[in-house]
Order: sequence, then structure tokens, then C-alpha cells
Amino acid sequence: MIAVVGLNYKTAPIDVLEKLFAGCSREGNFPAVLKAIPGVHEILHLSTCNRVELVVSTDDDLRVLDLLKSFLVRSGALTNNEVSCIYVHRDEDAIRHLFRVASSLDSLVMGEAQILGQVKEAYRWALTENSTGIILNRLMHRAFRTAKRVRTETGIAANPVSVSFAAVELAKKIFGSLAGKKTLIIGAGEMAELTCMHLIGNGAEEITVANRSTAQAEILAEKYHGRAVGLGTLDEVLCDADIVISSTGAPSYVVTEDMVRRCLRKRKNRLLFLVDIAMPRDIDPAADGIENVYLYNIDHLQDIVDENMKSRRRESLKAEQIVHEEVAQYFNWLKELEAVPTIVSLRSKAEGIVRMEMEKASSWMGSLESEDRDKVEALVNGIVNKILHAPMTAMKEESAEFQSQDIVAAARQLFRLDD
Repeated sequence: MIAVVGLNYKTAPIDVLEKLFAGCSREGNFPAVLKAIPGVHEILHLSTCNRVELVVSTDDDLRVLDLLKSFLVRSGALTNNEVSCIYVHRDEDAIRHLFRVASSLDSLVMGEAQILGQVKEAYRWALTENSTGIILNRLMHRAFRTAKRVRTETGIAANPVSVSFAAVELAKKIFGSLAGKKTLIIGAGEMAELTCMHLIGNGAEEITVANRSTAQAEILAEKYHGRAVGLGTLDEVLCDADIVISSTGAPSYVVTEDMVRRCLRKRKNRLLFLVDIAMPRDIDPAADGIENVYLYNIDHLQDIVDENMKSRRRESLKAEQIVHEEVAQYFNWLKELEAVPTIVSLRSKAEGIVRMEMEKASSWMGSLESEDRDKVEALVNGIVNKILHAPMTAMKEESAEFQSQDIVAAARQLFRLDD
């Protein structure tokens, strides 16, 4: 049986996830404790800010799942009320859950790319700890294949669904390329940092960070190889910028209409692209009426984000179909695998019968030439192989189609494999 036991942002509040994240550190004896849980054959631990999950291969034993739940409760010091946040997925549901997680269909932001890297890191850690085997190794590689198909065969990640990313994408549409364009970021908070990250990722080279606290601006500028200035120099740096993205949260306008007009005169009316992602607004809306000025605010960007999210949801239908196909293929392989020991036993029994009968015939075969004896043995083996081929093939195929345990049990009884 394959199972997933865990919590995520849908079932648990952030404070519960934080407790469990801290308690399930990969440091110390945590790996050894996981592998020592009775009945666990293979195990993988996935831990992110939005989920903590254990993926396990085990016997079909509910006791093992209870032990895993108890392990999570102890690790996170969960209260009785918080225990209800834990979910358990088994067999096909567990496989589907993991494939959806890897493909970012279960993410807080559908289509985000970060989760696949986190799943791969969890698998690398499991390999280092020798906690996976044939079942989970095949499962993880199939999960990566599913995620790749979702990424390449659908448009689920094609459009930005964060305001900061949408601002950068809009700038790219206006200028074609960000290479060689001078960018001014006003503010140095979380939104400003996300914007810097997206700018660098899309080819921006010259970034200036302006902030009321110059020290905070310097921290952000250093991280993204830009320069830092105080808001006192805003008139000067504004005139030098091609792209301005502002997110200070100041109580009044940081960039006024007059500032923009003065700036345009100095720039000889060179195009200026302004994006205001602050709430309340940082840039005077009146600046939008100035020639060669493009001003977008958070409402414009939110419309883009909302439309893109609708697009991702439409694409998710295609993605779910891919997941369905991949789950079916892996689950069929898993059920076929259950027939392998019986197939091996059947072949072993047949080979034993051949050896025994050949020994019985050794008295009259002794008069044959060595070459002729080999021909007789090859003939007998060929007949046995042809007889066994159909039931062994059927066992694999029927195991994938129906209840593999029933097929295997019937085969073991018919061929007296347990005698």
C-alpha cells in the first residue's frame, strides 16, 4: 500500500503548520525515527511552508497509518483539536494527491513552479537517507514526469498571477525587453523585493531602490546588485528611470503630478512607465493624463491577475486529465508488481519439474550423444515456456485490470505453489 499522511494550508492554520514544520526538521535523529516506525518499508518526508507530508510504502495495515499520525502529533505537539487537521490518502488517492502536489495543482497559487523543486529536494534527501526503494523511486519519477507534462502540455503557468509579477510582465509588453532599461523601485518591503526578483529574472540590469529608510533600501539593493537612495533624491532618480514601480504604503502621494511633469521636461518627453502597486496609492492618478506617461495601478493589475487565474483554472482541467492518465499507468504497474513473486514461483516450480523429469529419463538418455541430450532438454524447456507464457502474461494483465490479490491467490491455488 502507498499512503500519504500529513497536513497542508487547506486543513490547518499557519500556526499549526509552523509547529509541525519546526518539529519535523530533517536534522538530528529525525530520519532514523521515521525509518524505524514498524511496518514502514519506504518513506519520504515533504516539508514546505504550506504542507508537511509523509509518503510511505507499507503493508495494508491501518496500524501503520495510526503510528504515522501519532508521529506527526508528537513532532508538532498538536492538541486534540489540531489532530483533526491531519489527512490520510491511500493507494490510488495517495498517488493522485502526490502527482497533483508535484504539478502545483494543489498549491496555494496554482501553477507556481517552486513546489516541484521542493518535491525534488525531498526525494534527494530520501535517497541520501536510503529511505526509498523500488515502489517510491518509481512513484517519484512518475510524479516528476507528470509535472513536466503538465508544464509543457498546458498553459497553467503561462500567465502571471501575482501583482508584482504582472507589473513586470506589463513592463515587458511596453518595452519589448527590459535589457538596458533603468528601473526605479520605490519602497523596500516584501512587495518591492518580489518585484526586484521578477525584474532580475526577466533581464533587468539597472535597479535603483528608493526608500524612506536608506538602510533598508541598501539591504534590498545589495541583494539584487542595484543602488540605494533616500526619498529626498526622488526627483533626480525619477528623471533617470524608464520604469518606476512603487509600493511604499505611505499615507500620501510619493510621486505627484508636478514631479512627473518636471521629469518629462528634463527627459525631453521620453516615455515613462509608472506602476503603482501600493495601497493607498503612491502615485497621483492625475499623472496618467500626461503625454508619454503610462500609469497603471493595482486595480488594473488585479484585473490582469484575475483573468490569468481564470485562464489557469481552465488549463487545470487539461492538467487533471494528465494526472489521471499518469495515476492509472503507475497504479497498473503497482498491481502488476504484486503478481511478480507468484510468477517467479511458478517458473521456479516448472523448472524444478523439468530437472526432476530429466533426471528420471537419464537412464535411457544416457545412450544419446551430448548434442542430442541438449536438444531434448531445449525441446522440453521450450514446451514448458510456451505453456507458462499465457498464464504468466494473463496474471500480469489481469492484475492491472482487476483485484490483483484475487488473481494471484487463484494462480497459487491452481498451480499448488504453496504446497
